[in-house]
Amino acid sequence: MAGDRIKVWFRFVPREGWFPQDTEGLWATRLSADTARVGNIPFLQDGVAQGDVVRFQTDDDGLHCATGRVSASENCTVRVVQVPSGPLGRSPKAVHERLASFQLGGEVFSAEFPMVAFDVPVSTDFGSLKQLLVREQDEGWWHFEVGSGTAAFWSA
Repeated sequence: MAGDRIKVWFRFVPREGWFPQDTEGLWATRLSADTARVGNIPFLQDGVAQGDVVRFQTDDDGLHCATGRVSASENCTVRVVQVPSGPLGRSPKAVHERLASFQLGGEVFSAEFPMVAFDVPVSTDFGSLKQLLVREQDEGWWHFEVGSGTAAFWSA
């Protein structure tokens, strides 16, 4: 059982003006009967990052539903949405290239909505990353949000 790749479902209240979904499934590696390590980057769920260990319950339909975080990975989740009329257009590749010096892993939501969700490891220069994100948001390149930030991230 341990080591199995499973999908863990997170439930949340949809945000006004955002996607109508109230769940997001994240791939995870099972660690025990009721814990798993998150293996990808959340697009919608706040408060969880890749590498976090979460507790789940398995419902009658076999869905593994998250009930809380057991331990934090110290990684952060940052989501970037390009301004279509900005310098990067709608290109998620251009966003990846713009942030390449930080060596972040990232995933694209969809071709229709090319939001990029980045996994920001604890080894990242948080201060420099935050400066770039804010500066280029102010200059009309993108909008960004921090889906999961650590004390080290917020204090940088």
